[in-house]
Amino acid sequence: MKSILILGGSGFIGNCLYKELAPYYNTFATYNTAKGYKKNHHFFYFNLEEGGLETILKEVKPKLIISSLRGEFNAQLETHDFLIKLIKKSDCRILFLSSSNVFDSFEHYPSYEYDKTFSESIFGRFKIKIENQLMRLTPSKYIIARLPMIFGLNAPRTIEIDQAIKYNKAIEVFPNSIINVNSDIRLSQQIHYLINHKKTGLFHLGSTDLISHFDFIKNIVERRHHTPGIFKHIFSSNTIRYIATLPKENRLPSHILPSYLDVLDDLSLKQIKK
Repeated sequence: MKSILILGGSGFIGNCLYKELAPYYNTFATYNTAKGYKKNHHFFYFNLEEGGLETILKEVKPKLIISSLRGEFNAQLETHDFLIKLIKKSDCRILFLSSSNVFDSFEHYPSYEYDKTFSESIFGRFKIKIENQLMRLTPSKYIIARLPMIFGLNAPRTIEIDQAIKYNKAIEVFPNSIINVNSDIRLSQQIHYLINHKKTGLFHLGSTDLISHFDFIKNIVERRHHTPGIFKHIFSSNTIRYIATLPKENRLPSHILPSYLDVLDDLSLKQIKK
């Protein structure tokens, strides 16, 4: 059975991927500050600042490394530099979770897989650096999955919205930002498909349609809490701004490509605890 190592497996997305893949592959993961993993023999403690990844890799001997790391950017860059050198000379591949923010300087249209990346944000430029490093590898050695905003029942974004409603606080929204979205469950299914079918290259894993950030958040509030909510409108520019990644060349099967309404359905609860 293929061994998979998820770096950042205790985080929101990483843990969802672990739950999706563990029944099918010999799946291991790393954790840092999260509690409850010390006694789990499939989870290894890993701190970006302290190192120790080489020891974990020797024990797991993964055929695939999924990078869902969070933390200080320079430490992440050093870690990925180490991984790339390892992957060059070993029978191993990497799946890097990137972001739609690699295109966050574009205003007038959504971005496709082979469009030139260009970002004004620190986060977007950081993701571009790692992407450029990975694309120097043999194409069969990497998958770059660019993600839009990811939501889920227990996602930090969703919890933040629920807390705002509970305490009658304003939720920040960006009416001029056009986005696409995904849910943790559907993303995990897409990643599983990419692994199972040995896909390589660039993939955009978001909804097939677009919506304004304000309209999407407003829909979440109305569906989950049956209330209009209080919103703080933030206009980052005077024009419509697209932070959306759509597939053109590398499309997944239609049955695992959600619409934003599918993602809203994933977030809708019959009852919300007050």
